[in-house]
Amino acid sequence: MSTVFDPGAAAARATGAILDDTLRGSSRGVVVDSPPGAGKSTLVVRAALELAAAGHPLMVIAQTNAQVDDLVVRLAEKDPELPVGRLHSSDSDPYDKVLDGLANVTKSAKAADLAGLDVVISTAAKWAHVKNVEPWGHAIVDEAYQMRSDALLAVAGLFERALFVGDPGQLDPFSIVGADQWAGLSYDPSASAVSTLLAHNPELPQHRLPVSWRLPASAAPLVSDAFYPYTPFRSGTDHGDRKLSFGVASDGSGPDRVLDEAAESGWGLLELPARHTPRTDPEAVRAVALVVRRLLDRGGVATSERAGEPVPVTADRVAVGTAHRDQAAAVRAALAELGVTGVAVDTANRLQGREFDVTVVLHPLSGRPDATAFHLETGRLCVLASRHRHACVVVCREGVADLLDEHPSTEPVQLGVTVKFPDGWEANHAVLAHLAEHKVRWKP
Repeated sequence: MSTVFDPGAAAARATGAILDDTLRGSSRGVVVDSPPGAGKSTLVVRAALELAAAGHPLMVIAQTNAQVDDLVVRLAEKDPELPVGRLHSSDSDPYDKVLDGLANVTKSAKAADLAGLDVVISTAAKWAHVKNVEPWGHAIVDEAYQMRSDALLAVAGLFERALFVGDPGQLDPFSIVGADQWAGLSYDPSASAVSTLLAHNPELPQHRLPVSWRLPASAAPLVSDAFYPYTPFRSGTDHGDRKLSFGVASDGSGPDRVLDEAAESGWGLLELPARHTPRTDPEAVRAVALVVRRLLDRGGVATSERAGEPVPVTADRVAVGTAHRDQAAAVRAALAELGVTGVAVDTANRLQGREFDVTVVLHPLSGRPDATAFHLETGRLCVLASRHRHACVVVCREGVADLLDEHPSTEPVQLGVTVKFPDGWEANHAVLAHLAEHKVRWKP
């Protein structure tokens, strides 16, 4: 007799084990792998609250100011009495002004001003400048896979033990300079903080969050199989728990037909005729904009476990994802021409960590004559395919599968470098094979 999977119970067991290792374990570090929408921020907030309640003042390290401010607000919501310090830069506008309305939050550009507070939060870049302070007993590193190992080294002297939480499937840490000369070395500064940490400390406890509360049952199996083969996860919802519907019937056009397919199955591929194009392919860009325009015009409504009543899919619940900034700018211009405002349009790098009801993606390889390492990076496609709660529509020119088959790997083989698995070729093929079942061919 097979047992029924209880996502809530599975997530609770994993969280309990993580908190037990963090509060009562003896290891200097605890690593937590989290799939998209598994509750990384919720875990970070809960761990911070429990450490503070147990009398362990701690520092929290995030990677961007937006992440820091979000964590400060979440902590204040959970415990308005908890003394929290927001360590910020000396810039003219260093933090979100919403923090000014939180009575429990002390803000300063100097770590000494925040000494003695239960929790102090800042970016890795700001923490790197903190000197001559008493080390914290505990630290939490949020989005640890986005942190470079050199950034971890710069702050390692500030704490004795740390909880590292991150998503191994997301984009690798960003570096503006080449790091080939360090490839394969144990101290490669461009490697992620977690990979370097585990290379030197393989005995550290490693946990994973087993449930994605963002991805629907239609999306979790594909994203898990394609991008997380060694750390599989399940959706927190089942088929039928969420529904996307439209108040206005289809007009029979390609954008409308692909929206109907996405509403029915969770995925849609709007395939344009094969052609090599400029990066800002005008036809593909306009197709993306038309899909968004029709989604809003047709009165999309989402039903989910979050609310008893259907909720309108408004512009702020829709995102467009691209590989390049010039593509995002072209889509914004095309949307403006169609009178659409309020939709998040950005690159995969900037959409990391965000969540929407519906996403429209311009495929990174659409119209390209070649498949470069940048466009094949698994993290880029993973981010683009994992932002949605209901449906994802991909706009792409025909011929990407052939392009992948013709693409020889020209990347140099580096000795000592851990092979990233799955590779971009394999992940792209897995996603394309699935999207082929939900294809709508359209000639604009």
